[in-house]
Amino acid sequence: MEKQIISARQFTIITLLYSIGTGILIIPASISKDVKQDAWIVATLGVILSLLLVKLFISVATRTPTLTFVEANEKILGKFIGKFTAIGFIILTFLSAGELLYFIGIFMKTEVMPETPNMSFALLFSIIIIFATYLGIEVFARSAEILFPLFMFIFIVFVFCISPEVKIENIQPVLEASSKSLVASIISFMSIFSFPMVVLLMIFPSAINVHKSAQKGFYIGTIIGGVVLITIVTLSILVLGPTNTSQRAYPSYALAQRISIGNFLQRIEIVMAFMWICSIYIRTFMYFYASVIGIAQILKIKDHRPLILPLGMIIIVLSQIVHPNIVHSNNYNKEVWPLFSSVIAILLPLLLLFIAKFRKIKPQETDNQSKNESPP
Repeated sequence: MEKQIISARQFTIITLLYSIGTGILIIPASISKDVKQDAWIVATLGVILSLLLVKLFISVATRTPTLTFVEANEKILGKFIGKFTAIGFIILTFLSAGELLYFIGIFMKTEVMPETPNMSFALLFSIIIIFATYLGIEVFARSAEILFPLFMFIFIVFVFCISPEVKIENIQPVLEASSKSLVASIISFMSIFSFPMVVLLMIFPSAINVHKSAQKGFYIGTIIGGVVLITIVTLSILVLGPTNTSQRAYPSYALAQRISIGNFLQRIEIVMAFMWICSIYIRTFMYFYASVIGIAQILKIKDHRPLILPLGMIIIVLSQIVHPNIVHSNNYNKEVWPLFSSVIAILLPLLLLFIAKFRKIKPQETDNQSKNESPP
């Protein structure tokens, strides 16, 4: 099967929307429960620390620039250990793909269409993901380019419209939270925002035409995505207050419900849902795509497309059983996910980097050349 290549600009957009992911709806509540009005500080520090994590990912990726993360595991760690760690990585991506389908179903049923069963939303959204995976990374990247200006336009309008509701006293006093709570909340924030970025190593830099530009794009996408989340967290605290934010399941959705311009422009919270659907589409695709490509590479299957439909059907079923209820989901994301994701996102890349240096596998500068590559 012919290798597909995307541009550095497209990768930057994918990184931006992927980093936002589910965080635009759930991060404000998850971190404000422990640190209250200091949630915006946690988000800011989390984004800054995430840049160090991006540096780690780039350092690992440049050792094997023509290989995906799964292939890099086998090359650096050896076939046996490499396959073992790659399987752990695929378990994370596959479970996460099913979990995001669950999130979509529970959100739409709770906030938008309460009479519709979760399965309907999971099924419809999975069809989009399966079809996008079949078409390939190039088509997906172009769809991200289309969604990006719509996302940013809606976000800017949203910020402008909600600004009159801001109350500065809601973030006072500053730095009231304990150091322990701040550290725990930063880890929680990064587990949703930047730990999952390890999945981008399945396309970075092996599927990108200009590697140098892609490295800059990795940072730029992370920073802009982080600014969006910092803005959402800050507005949630300033408008709803820390207590109200921590008690809401989806604080940013509640923010959109507050928008009222001249008693004419009201009840536009579905716009906020569109922003979330755009970002969660990007993340769900990357999880599923990484799973399909990773399994194909472990099994030495040249064409991954026969795996798409059966794996797609499995994640639909998985979305219905991964969490029995929202309480289980919240406990998993607070207690299990940060630990699980940190092993794959921090410990595994550090191990790869250490072994690569020990084996004297040096960084390489190689750009992809393809007749079908998108313009930079």
